[in-house]
Amino acid sequence: MNADILEQKKEIISVGELNNAAKRLLESNFNDVSVIGEISNLSRPSSGHIYFSLKDDEGAIRCAMFRNANSRLKFVPKNGDKCILNGQVSIYAARGDYQLIARSMRLAGAGDLMQQFESLKEKLDAEGMFDTTLKQSIPKFPKHVCVITSSSTAAYQDVLSSIKRRSPFVKITISEAVVQGDDAPQTIIHAIDRIEKFNKKGVNEIDVVIITRGGGSIEDLWCFNNELLARKIYSFKVPVISGVGHEIDFTITDFVSDMRAPTPTAAAEIVTESYHRMNELINIYRDNLIRAFKVLINDKSKKVLIVKSLLKSPSSLLREKIQKIDNIEINLRKSIFSHFANGKQKISYQKRILTQNNPIKIIRNLTAKIDSLNNSNKENMRKLLSDKNKDIKNINENLNILNPLAILSRGYSIIKNKKGNVIKSSSDIELNEDLLARFNSGTVEIKVNKINE
Repeated sequence: MNADILEQKKEIISVGELNNAAKRLLESNFNDVSVIGEISNLSRPSSGHIYFSLKDDEGAIRCAMFRNANSRLKFVPKNGDKCILNGQVSIYAARGDYQLIARSMRLAGAGDLMQQFESLKEKLDAEGMFDTTLKQSIPKFPKHVCVITSSSTAAYQDVLSSIKRRSPFVKITISEAVVQGDDAPQTIIHAIDRIEKFNKKGVNEIDVVIITRGGGSIEDLWCFNNELLARKIYSFKVPVISGVGHEIDFTITDFVSDMRAPTPTAAAEIVTESYHRMNELINIYRDNLIRAFKVLINDKSKKVLIVKSLLKSPSSLLREKIQKIDNIEINLRKSIFSHFANGKQKISYQKRILTQNNPIKIIRNLTAKIDSLNNSNKENMRKLLSDKNKDIKNINENLNILNPLAILSRGYSIIKNKKGNVIKSSSDIELNEDLLARFNSGTVEIKVNKINE
């Protein structure tokens, strides 16, 4: 197009032409700007360029700093850094993305979020809330594990699958919570409150809690740096394992919890470690038992050979020795069978213990109890609604009785003067005064011709 696009009000243009025109307009008017803000969503592709967002309380802008520019930096930018950027405002025409192309960058002090994090960390540490000597021990053989997270997260699925695989007989419960955003800390606190309320019942109490979610930026994990949440976890009577983010991510929740796990899966492995090791010990005991039997058989066989070598030539002595050998062999067989029977009995005993602790029966009983309570609540609600409907009907009948308009339907009327005052006596009326009479249906204007006292 020959003329400037901005002047062609009625001409149809392509998307690409519009983006290029806007790009030229921005680059010519915002060629050299300095902007201060906090870095977030930083990424470093193999090309050597860096891409990030610069934000403050009022907004955010996408930024790009190409390799030739960032090679001159004297520091390594990271999420949370508060920086001053100098560059050119532009548009990435291929997507129509509004962005700032940075030519230089310098630190403007620590990022606001990191400053808040360090400040809260120092405050709570000074109060002794991170004292390792005060932390609760994680139970070695937990019976009921509760996970605080959102059921839609991959972290919950990782924890669930790990526990079921390593200890399938452990009961797992989720206490739903939002794990990202401004409302997340309060929902996590409510999730803890629900656990406290559940444990007060004294039935199948939760004996360890995992607070978890997957990795993310500092903004994504910020809800776990909340002071009220930290104090709630610190005062919580059930041991808490924090499995938030990846191994490099640290939050206030990690420091105040009774134990920190580097990943959600690692948190699940911690609570099931003793069960997992118990299975390994059973296998070790079995192998040791087999080895012991082999050693015992070898020892007895050697003794048999020695006894046979000491036999004398006389037939009577030979018969006695043969009989003695037979007795030894019989006792050896009995001993072997006895050892095997004892080992088998021990294994059966362990299996019986695991079967007795199967949570399926407990779950069925609780399900039946919930159904019974649900039916009872429905019946109570129906009765309550019926009683309230009767009360409303009685109130409506009383209101109709007291309604002054209902009196008019019986042949009465209301007389008012021009000021709207109701006439109650002939003394309130003046001769030739205009009055208004209201009936059940309609009104009539009347004039006073005569007054009788």
